[in-house]
Amino acid sequence: MKIAFLSPFYPFRGGIAQFGDSLYLALASQNEVKAFSFTRQYPGILFPGKTQFVSESDLDRNIPVTRILDSVNPLTWNKTAKEIIKFSPDIVLISYWMPFFAPAFGKIAGLLKSKGIKIIALMHNVIAHEKRFGDEALTKYFFKKCDGFVLLNKSSEKDLLELKPDAKYIIHSHPLYDHYGDKIEQTEAMKKLDIPLGKKVILFFGFIRDYKGLDLLIDSMKILTDDYMLLIAGEVYGDFKKYEEQIDSAGLREKISLHIRYIPETEIPLFFSAADVCVLPYRTATQSGIVGIAYHFDLPVIVTDVGGLAEMVEENKTGLIISNPDQELIAEALNKYFTGKLKENFKPFIAEYKSRHSWQNLAGEVIKLNNFL
Repeated sequence: MKIAFLSPFYPFRGGIAQFGDSLYLALASQNEVKAFSFTRQYPGILFPGKTQFVSESDLDRNIPVTRILDSVNPLTWNKTAKEIIKFSPDIVLISYWMPFFAPAFGKIAGLLKSKGIKIIALMHNVIAHEKRFGDEALTKYFFKKCDGFVLLNKSSEKDLLELKPDAKYIIHSHPLYDHYGDKIEQTEAMKKLDIPLGKKVILFFGFIRDYKGLDLLIDSMKILTDDYMLLIAGEVYGDFKKYEEQIDSAGLREKISLHIRYIPETEIPLFFSAADVCVLPYRTATQSGIVGIAYHFDLPVIVTDVGGLAEMVEENKTGLIISNPDQELIAEALNKYFTGKLKENFKPFIAEYKSRHSWQNLAGEVIKLNNFL
């Protein structure tokens, strides 16, 4: 089968580009796949981070990508469609995660459908994390052009059917990333990060955005004893000043280790190996690639029960689930985790979970969906 895949790929940074790389490789093992991506993903005024691209030390998985689409230049929308049509694909897979891209993706999908090409939307988010006026209309515009949908969690099903009641779709949980290398011995990782040995290390990892609830996790540190250490690693979208002020006003400097920058893939093993648990205190979510990275390093997680996040956790097996995003509940879950010495207990269950969530499984489900369209 010939598949065109329109998505962020390397050298764009972030989980969606990493997802695109991994799924491309799985699809390409059994099909003829061509990757299409952006020349410009976001205009600078709409991107609050420092750069949209990875660092030189990040892993290049050597995927041949045709970079052609400018999200804000309609001339490139037509050009992208023409290049995809030249490839003569059976299906086009489009990564979708926010309504900003709906005009470009919708135009391209419409041109492709006029040539009889099927469109499958890979839904990282059905509803944007940070909602804006006009989101629903834009999303519906794109959805009208789609023949099928791939959802990455059960909780997105209701949102999809509200926007497109006749949608044809499959649900497949987020596969686990497997390209980050080996785990480092914990004491060695802690020393490299200047974390005192003997500390109970809590990891918050990834892009820092308001909806991810870092402020709640910081507040929970006021409740926990001094043998807990919060390790925060990731680039901030916007300004970290409000978190600095929160930390200082609570007198938490000695209990928090800050690494507020983009973490290249070569350093990811260091942070996950140093930690005893990874916490995702999100206020909203669909799913998160961070859970998959944690499992790759045999690290249990504690997550809030929002969106599809809890679907990635087997309660009391691969992690703990907090009923609401609340600092006291976070502290309570952390106390339960460390008091019960659950890290070692959870490892066999994480190993079993990893065996069931492969990229090849997802690739196979995409092909099956096409057969029903």
